[in-house]
Amino acid sequence: MNCKRILFLLILHSSLITLHSVHAQQYKVSSFCWERVEVTPELDKNPSSFATALVAPYKQKVDSIMSPVLGMSRVSMSVSRPESLLSNWAADVMVEGSTATGLEPADLGLFNMGGLRNNMPEGVVRRGDIMLISPFENYLVVLELKGADLQELMQNIAAVGGEGVSKSVRIEISADGKLLSSTIDGKTIEQDRIYKVATIDYLAEGNDKMYALKKAIKRHNIGILAREAMMESVLKHRTIDSKIEGRIRIKD
Repeated sequence: MNCKRILFLLILHSSLITLHSVHAQQYKVSSFCWERVEVTPELDKNPSSFATALVAPYKQKVDSIMSPVLGMSRVSMSVSRPESLLSNWAADVMVEGSTATGLEPADLGLFNMGGLRNNMPEGVVRRGDIMLISPFENYLVVLELKGADLQELMQNIAAVGGEGVSKSVRIEISADGKLLSSTIDGKTIEQDRIYKVATIDYLAEGNDKMYALKKAIKRHNIGILAREAMMESVLKHRTIDSKIEGRIRIKD
């Protein structure tokens, strides 16, 4: 057996261990050899028939999970600060999903830019597209936050140059990340009022510098993954859309 084939089998072996949940200690290396292989597009021009046949059953299973069509998107959506099509859509989905357990819709939705890992395609949207956009096991939660702490959250968002916020939110920040103004549904945040924030459990722990979320006085666990909420939204609306609306503006 030549080195290239052994190299391929070693790589494939790691994948099969994951797929079958097989313990690594059941295997022992009897021999090995190596050579440097430059990973370029040239490797895809002449695929190994041996490799193709070997992974075919697993590819078929993965394709059956990823390929079902959920709906359509009018536009291609990507992520960028301070505001983007995809982050706007994701934050709105958090608000939409916040009603899953009979709660009133959250006052605002929040989704971190770093949690959106792929673009939404224009046209057909498949289950796999959403799984690539939101690949993490992040659950949707609703947090109850005092107005004073919500104002601090707005400062957290300003400090990182913007995150995904729902259509109810308007934030103005300076070029150096200072909060200049913020409103919810066109109104100034009331310091003593309790607001509901729909977000993901990762941010609820104060991660990605969303420190104010740790001050929540109550937490509602919705019990669905963020990506499941996204899939349900596409299925519900059939055709989704997003626009840049000035939710977060940087003032020179």
